[in-house]
Parts: sequence; C-alpha cells; structure tokens
Amino acid sequence: MWLLRCYPLLLLAMASFSLRLAMAATATPYNFTIRIDCGGSSNFTNEFNQSWVADRFYTGGIKIELPDDEKFTFTQEKTLRSFPITGGKKNCYVVDMPNGLYYIRMFFVYDDYDNKTHAPSFDVSVEGTVVFSWGPEAWTEDNIKFGAYSDVFAPIEDGEATICFYSIGTDAPLVGALEVVQVDPDCYNKVLDQNVLLVNYGRFTGGNSSFGAGMSAETDLAGRAWDSDLEYTHSFASRVVLTTNQAIQNANRAPNYFPMHLYQRAHTLSYQDTLEFLLPIDPKLDYLLWFHFAEIDPKVTAARERVFDIHINDKVISNVDIYGEVGKYSAYDIQFTARNLTNATLSVKLVPRVGSPLICGLENYALLQRDVSTDLSDVKAMQAIKKSLQVPERMGWNGDPCAPSNWDAWEGVTCNLEKANAMLTLTHLDLSSQGLQGSINGEVRGLVHLLTLNLSNNLIKGVIPEGLGSSLLKVVDLSFNQLSGSIPRSLSSSNLRTVLLNGNRLEGQVPEGLYSIGVIGGYVNLSDNAALCGVPSLPTCSLLWESRQLSAGAKVGIAFGVIGGVLLLAVAAYFIIQKKNSEDYNFGLPHQLASRGSRYHRQKSRLRFEGDDSQYMKNTFNRSGY
Repeated sequence: MWLLRCYPLLLLAMASFSLRLAMAATATPYNFTIRIDCGGSSNFTNEFNQSWVADRFYTGGIKIELPDDEKFTFTQEKTLRSFPITGGKKNCYVVDMPNGLYYIRMFFVYDDYDNKTHAPSFDVSVEGTVVFSWGPEAWTEDNIKFGAYSDVFAPIEDGEATICFYSIGTDAPLVGALEVVQVDPDCYNKVLDQNVLLVNYGRFTGGNSSFGAGMSAETDLAGRAWDSDLEYTHSFASRVVLTTNQAIQNANRAPNYFPMHLYQRAHTLSYQDTLEFLLPIDPKLDYLLWFHFAEIDPKVTAARERVFDIHINDKVISNVDIYGEVGKYSAYDIQFTARNLTNATLSVKLVPRVGSPLICGLENYALLQRDVSTDLSDVKAMQAIKKSLQVPERMGWNGDPCAPSNWDAWEGVTCNLEKANAMLTLTHLDLSSQGLQGSINGEVRGLVHLLTLNLSNNLIKGVIPEGLGSSLLKVVDLSFNQLSGSIPRSLSSSNLRTVLLNGNRLEGQVPEGLYSIGVIGGYVNLSDNAALCGVPSLPTCSLLWESRQLSAGAKVGIAFGVIGGVLLLAVAAYFIIQKKNSEDYNFGLPHQLASRGSRYHRQKSRLRFEGDDSQYMKNTFNRSGY
C-alpha cells in the first residue's frame, strides 16, 4: 500500500484547530465547523476563542490521557482515542453535517502511552478513500513524542463525514484531535469537482514562524495552518524575511480566502541567488502546487525590477514579475500541476533574472483520486441489518461496508466492483456462527446485488421478511436459528438454488414454488420445524391452514372462541359474586378448575430435496462455496 506522508507535520507548538458543533459566525458563507477533542471529557474554549467539544461521534475505542501531558501546549493534544483490535479492525468518527466541501485536519501522537515502545501502524480514510498511512516512516522521533498534524480537502455528499481508522496487523489506531471546517466549493480551481481529494504534503509561509487557525492570532478563515518554510529550505545564511503592515489587496477573498497575513511576510535573499525548496512526495501521485507572492519590498517601485523563473524539477515557469502583474501590495498566485514524477522529493527553485527571488508561501497538495464507494442502497440496508442482528463490535462493522477498495470489507462481507456504474456492490454475506441474537430486518431486501446469504447457527428470532429471495439470491441459509412464522412466497424465486431453513420454529403451509426448487435439481432442507405442512413428505395441512397460514375461517373461529370464553368467565364470576353477597358467610372459589382436552403428539417431519448434481449437499451444506 502506498504511503502518504502526513505533511505538513506541524510539531510542538502548532496550535489547535477550532472545533465547534454549530454554525460559526465567520466572514465566509461556508461556516459549519466542528472541533472534537478526541479522548477529552469536557467542552472548552481555547485562547483563540475557538470552541471544542468533548469526545463523541466515535464507533468504539477507549479514552487515553497521555502520561507526559505537560509538554503539550494545547488541551486537545493531551488526550487521544485508541482503537484496540478487540473492537474490530475498522473504527470511525461519523458526524452529521451539511453536504459540501470540507477542510479536515487531524492530530496524531503516540508518546508511548501503552509502554510498548511501538508506535502503531494504521491507515486513515475520509469518505472511503485512504488519505494517510501511519507506519514506521511517518512515525519520526519527534512525531512520536510531540505529535503531528495532517490535513485534507474532501467533499461530503451523504450528509455525514465518515473518518475511519484501519488497524494494520494487531496495532491499535489512534487519533488525538479532529477538525472539520466547511469551505467554498469553488476553491483551488474546483479541482475537487473532478473526483479528487487534496492531501496536504507541505503548506508553508515565507515568514519567520507558523501561523493559522488555532495557531496564532492571525487566523485563516478556511481553517488552514501554515508552517514555517525553514523545514523545506537550506537557504539559511542569506535568508531575509520582509514584513509589512500595509493592507494587501485581493487577500481574504472568495473562493480561497487566503489570509492577508500570508502576504505580509516574504522570504527573499540578501544577494542574487537561487532559492530552493525540497518537498517530500509520493512519486506515484500528481501534485497541485499553489505559489503565493506579493511585492512588499519598499525598494521595488516598478515592473522588471524583480524577475525570476520557477523551476519545478525539469519544468520552468519563466519571467515571474510580481509588480508587473499586480503592482505593489497585492496578492498574486500561480498554480502548477506536477505529473509523471520519479523521485521521492520534488525540487522547487526560484532562479533570479533581475534582483533576488521572493515568495510569501507555497502549498503542495497530492491530487488523490477518490476511491469508488458502495452502492447507497447496500449501505442503507447493511446499517439496518447491523442494528437488527445486533452485530458485535468485534466485527468492526463501521463506516462504508465495502470501501476503501484496497482494504477488506466488513467481516463476513464480500463486495465486487460494478464497472458499469463505477461502484462497489455487496454480493455475499456470511455471518454463520457469530452468536447473533437479533432479528432479520426487512431492509435486507435492499441488498439487490446479493447472491448468497448465510445466517446459520445463530440465535436469530422473529419472522423471515417477505420479499427475501426476490432479487438475485441463489443461496439462502437460515438454518439452526429460532425463526418463527410462515415461509414467505418470495423464497420460491426461480433464481434460488439452495434454501436451508432446517432447525427453526417455522409453521404453516410450505409454498409449492419452494418445493419445486428441489424438484428441478436445487437443494431444500426444511427439517426440524415442528409445524410445517402441505408438500410431499410433510403432513397435509389441516383445514385451519390456508395459503401457508391460518385460514380466514380459522381466524374467525378462534376469535369467536376467545370472545365466548371471556364472556363465559365474566358470567361465572357474576353469579359467584351474587351468591357470595346473598350468604351470611364467605366461601372460596374451587381449588382447581380444569378442563381435559385431547392431547396429541405431532410427529416431526423432515423434508429434504436433493439435486442429482450436488453430492456434497446430500450430506451437509458446504459454506466455502460462498
């Protein structure tokens, strides 16, 4: 699996990102923001007037307070949520929010909280696409001790943000803080409309120090944090930082809302020389580079007084003249997409032509194609099934049942890629012998691509939903449960080839179509159901049964019998009370009222239909064929 280095890894004093479960009042119209203190127990407001909520919206895991919390500057960095493997390999945060484009930032720290001296390996996905991989390369010594921030721009299209953590091996994933900030959908040239996520591999300012949301008083309306460029360049000796208090035109404007503070600081050189930045990348991906400039040097008063080229590996953007393009004290941005890369480091050089080069900031985003997601009808059905069957946490049924495609689906679930519609579909569901004690939700009918369903050897109660078997299902195994009621006609579908209902409490007339499955070479087992009737080798259904259930006449008779019994008891009670009141003494009711009814024992019936071409079915049903 490819490794996404989590840049910028904003260490130590990097400030928190404000989290609010409310509509925050900002200068942008896109103002839904939530900040979650993972592992934290209380809501709080930080020194930058940003609201955080106590840990919530998680599917599992445990709270951890870091042992050496005094070294962390910010409250949300002092705790984390860990997801032990006993709770399943996949756990998530699921937060309801409006659809739109969001800036999502996370804080990760290990700090040897479990005394194992082994930082965990795990993947992180947003909306079913893996965006970060935390392994030995990402866990540097500083990241282990002090933590690191990683962020991504991603669209939310289903009314909830789903951020999941996947254990590698038996490691326990973790997260210290989570921030989700709504941004303008047109930002960064609408590249996210092309099914692309922007994963941050380096965002820095040309000023002396880091700044941004939750990091300093100079905020960023889009929630971004800007690291110092010192991590990315070796031009220390000749480095000069220019600053100004002049207002910068075109800053803090839609759709990107780049902060004015970004353009009031610039990195240049004391003499004419090349300024180089080295950006770590994954060469298998393409990258969007966004350069930020403003001419803030009071010595530059006209065009052509500062001109330089930008070399991005072997590509060149020639004759950059900031003053010539936008004049003085005005923001100027250049975008470039780097493709077909071969090295793990991307070289960006500002090569002078006239004067020294200058830069206010640079962003480097991996253009990550969104992974295919699961058919929404399958997702809805599986969420209902999870609840009704009371699927245990250890199975890790969280997030998307099938996505990401490069990870295993939910335990017991098999998915296939439907290329025609570019989506994942659920084709096999095997939950045999899992100790399930719930019932079968009617939403199972929503699994329209399902080929095999195996819920055998559990403690499932209730009835078999009408409609089960009416889609593409070929195999249904509900044997050895506690199912009751009648067999629905939908299990007579011509698509079905194997139906196992033995070992339940089913009753009533067996649909003739189900019997025919065995006749045409399929396999049906209805044994060990005490009250089934109506097909060969089972008892003939009594007059009480009509069309697999009690007939209308039987129901009317039973109803009249119940009503008559109630009336009879009421009359008897009336006469007893009258007689009691007419005597000078009391007497008790008879010690025992008993009616002797006929007793009978119904012989258990077994019905097996066996196909001539399936020898293994004559003995036991082989689930490995699922």
